[in-house]
Amino acid sequence: MGMASVVPLPLAPWPQFFAVIHWIQAITAALSVIGSSFMIGYAVFQNTARSPEVRPLFYLSLSDLLLAVCWLAGALLYSQDAAEPNHREAACYNLQTMGQIFYMASFLYTVNYTWHLYTDLKAKYNQNLHSQPLQVFSNTNRTGRIAIILSGLIPFLVMLPVLGIGNHDECYQNFTMKHGCLLMHTELGSPQRPPCSAMYFYSIGAFLVSYAASFLVILVLLLRARALYKRFVSATGYVGDQQWAMIKMVEQGVVLYPVVFFCCWGPAFILGLVKVTSVNNITLYMVLWVLEALTASSQGLLNCAVYGWTQHMFRCMKRKACRDVDTQTPLLRSQKRFYASTLPAEPQGSAKAASTSTVL
Repeated sequence: MGMASVVPLPLAPWPQFFAVIHWIQAITAALSVIGSSFMIGYAVFQNTARSPEVRPLFYLSLSDLLLAVCWLAGALLYSQDAAEPNHREAACYNLQTMGQIFYMASFLYTVNYTWHLYTDLKAKYNQNLHSQPLQVFSNTNRTGRIAIILSGLIPFLVMLPVLGIGNHDECYQNFTMKHGCLLMHTELGSPQRPPCSAMYFYSIGAFLVSYAASFLVILVLLLRARALYKRFVSATGYVGDQQWAMIKMVEQGVVLYPVVFFCCWGPAFILGLVKVTSVNNITLYMVLWVLEALTASSQGLLNCAVYGWTQHMFRCMKRKACRDVDTQTPLLRSQKRFYASTLPAEPQGSAKAASTSTVL
């Protein structure tokens, strides 16, 4: 595969296809804007955006919102017949680059949030079995703040050459078709000059490397969290109903958020691999573009749905716990009190931390 040019595909006979992609992208991006805005508004309204438990999810929702706005703006640019094509080409090029900054940031924020859920589960495990001091948790919070800053800064630094060199050498002139504004990997222009070709492959390579690295880290955290959860279940004696509901909710989040990440960006990752290998298969491109339009631009909506599901399950488990208390016999309640008395006492402040984590 050469770095000097990009192999164009004969896509002109299918303008109707990209019109369908445009509407899919516009609808899913609008739904993601609504879902991400709901998450952000809920955290602000509940005054929990700065809490250690909610902060990673807040910034993940913020990156999802900015990314969905980029998708929506691209759909709007596609639908307009600009009087000056050069201005639209420049806007599409920079919009694609900004979108890549935001979805790389969403990768890192997903890793950060998964890591936070894993450490939260590990902290609850150590609190119940080893009475670990709260100093360890404060160290984790400081690490989380640093990770949040780096998750937003690193993507900008990585994509800075694409913004600088691309605009200096007017690489946006290769966006010769309207569909260059849609999604990503749709900019199939004429052969490019060496600097622009290098930036083109650099951009795709940055996406592929960031996704693959995030995938591996999340997979490792997921496997470790599952092993820790099984060890927690087998090693813990009596656990209060509400505390068990919180542990179960954290465990579900550790699984569901990575699943959303894999489903949303898997088709785009495969499409990027196809692009860099210069595969000239129109049917394959069309299938991957449809899947990408349905999944990549809906991450904000799916993350909101996962959050709603975990909160719903938590409330159901709390209601079930309350019903169990009302229907327990005096003997069973005395047995629970006996088992609870055999556990090590929780450190002061853990109840407050537990109540705060219910808004995850």
